[in-house]
Amino acid sequence: MDSITTNKCTIHFNNICYSSLNEHLKKSNFSKIFILVDENTHQHCLAYFLKRIETERAIEIIEIESGEINKTIETCVGVWNTLSELNADRKSLLINIGGGVITDLGGFVACTFKRGIAYVNVPTTLLSMVDASVGGKTGVDLGHLKNQIGVISNPDLVLIDTHFLSTLPQNQMRSGLAEMLKHGLISDENYWNKFQDLSKLSLDDLDDLIYESVMIKKNVVEIDPLENNLRKTLNFGHTLGHAIESHFLSNPNKTTLLHGEAIIIGMILAAYISTELAGFPKQVAHHIKTLFVDYYGKINIEPSEYPTIIELLKYDKKNNHGNINFVLLETIGKPRIDCLVDDKIIIDAFEFYAS
Repeated sequence: MDSITTNKCTIHFNNICYSSLNEHLKKSNFSKIFILVDENTHQHCLAYFLKRIETERAIEIIEIESGEINKTIETCVGVWNTLSELNADRKSLLINIGGGVITDLGGFVACTFKRGIAYVNVPTTLLSMVDASVGGKTGVDLGHLKNQIGVISNPDLVLIDTHFLSTLPQNQMRSGLAEMLKHGLISDENYWNKFQDLSKLSLDDLDDLIYESVMIKKNVVEIDPLENNLRKTLNFGHTLGHAIESHFLSNPNKTTLLHGEAIIIGMILAAYISTELAGFPKQVAHHIKTLFVDYYGKINIEPSEYPTIIELLKYDKKNNHGNINFVLLETIGKPRIDCLVDDKIIIDAFEFYAS
């Protein structure tokens, strides 16, 4: 696979990853190398990665606890302190090995430590390969509110090695697949049609699909890096999806949802809302619901929870001037941004999902 260059960041795939990284280490003359992992990537990914690095520089490992619940400023403070204690300077490099929590948080730590040090992302989950690693978004949550603090800044390199997918449980694979399904819905009906039998997808299929998904996001982000217009389309399903994810994260009586699990619900809801406000075909909305529910199952959301989830919408990052802005679909591959939606239609969408 050819490498992809976007906004001064190069994305390498599989065999090219390590030769490219080693060349980068050789020419950049970093003072020290730090690797950020969680307990899972420390156990399953770090040794494989270290065997492929060629450098005489000292390497220090920093480990944080896994999970969205630890994607916080408090965790950043711990990493910043550790970097200081280990004498990191402005010529240090931070390599983030993990899923979206690690790449988002690690990128934010790098962008802010000593006003910015170089970093490299090594996404190890399907979700982070096709989403978190592309586009330069870094940051952390504010309490249970998703991604409220952060900056847009690209790593030097992104290394996508699909070997790491063999370490993932099935629910993490499904979570990542949700973002690929979104890419098809907002951009390309031909790509969307490749997912019509989700049960038959294999790891062998994923290399080409991941590459195509990365290209879809890269093409959007290059045109609109700061999310003023076109990049908003990447938030299809995320307005309600993030609110649902935050609701489950903050409610002790709920089992926390993975990001992709919440986004799947958000896309079903957005498909229904699209039929009401954007002329999206009703039969296609029903097909999307059937396809997603058959593969992901259905999460119980009680009517009494709808107002709490709707209240969380006001924290969505796309909002402005007090308006909650949705991304809807006119047809597959033709999204519409900055759509205003009445609460009544949102409740109808929840009932469509539940029915």
